[in-house]
Amino acid sequence: MKEGNQPSESSHEADLDDAALFQEAMRGVKPLQTSARVEHNPPKPRPVPRPKGPPAPYVMGDTLSDHYAFEMAEEGEWSFVRPGLQRHGLRRLRSGYWHVQAELDMHGLTREAARRKLVWFLERCAQQGYRCVRIIHGRGHGSKDRQPVLKALIGGWLVQCEAVLAFCQARQEDGGSGAMMVLLKKY
Repeated sequence: MKEGNQPSESSHEADLDDAALFQEAMRGVKPLQTSARVEHNPPKPRPVPRPKGPPAPYVMGDTLSDHYAFEMAEEGEWSFVRPGLQRHGLRRLRSGYWHVQAELDMHGLTREAARRKLVWFLERCAQQGYRCVRIIHGRGHGSKDRQPVLKALIGGWLVQCEAVLAFCQARQEDGGSGAMMVLLKKY
C-alpha cells in the first residue's frame, strides 16, 4: 500500500532523467573566469518634492504691461485662447459649461487699483483651485468717452498671465459686454 505523501517511482525516474539530460547538456561547458573589475552603481538622484499649489509667481503683477497689444473684434466682443488649448474649450467657456466659482467686480476702480485687485484675485483663485471665474469690468457708461477703459486693459493683462487659458465675453445672463468669463489652469 502506498502512502499519500511519498512520490511514486515514475516521478523519481523522471527526476533522474531530467538530471541526466542537464548533465549531458552541460558537458564541455567551461565556467566563466572571474574578473578583477569592480562594477560601481551610480548614486540615485535625490528626489525633488512636488510643489504644493500654484507655481511661485502664478501671476506676476509687477510685470503686467498696460501697453500689451490686444485687439477686440469690431463689435467689442472678443476672446482669447492660449496656444495649445483646443477651440472646443473656448466654446465650452462661452456656453457656460463651467460653473463660475468666483467673481471680481471692478466697477469704479482706477487703472492701478484694478491691476492690483486682479492680481490678488487670480492668486486667491489659484489657492482655492478655481477653474472658471467671472470678471465684471463694466460697459464704460461712467467713463469720459463712455467707452470701457478697463475692458481692454484687463484683456491685455489676462493675456500676459500664464495662469489664464482662455477668456471671452460673458453671456447676456452673466453680464454680457460688461463682464468676461476666464478659464484658469488647473493646479
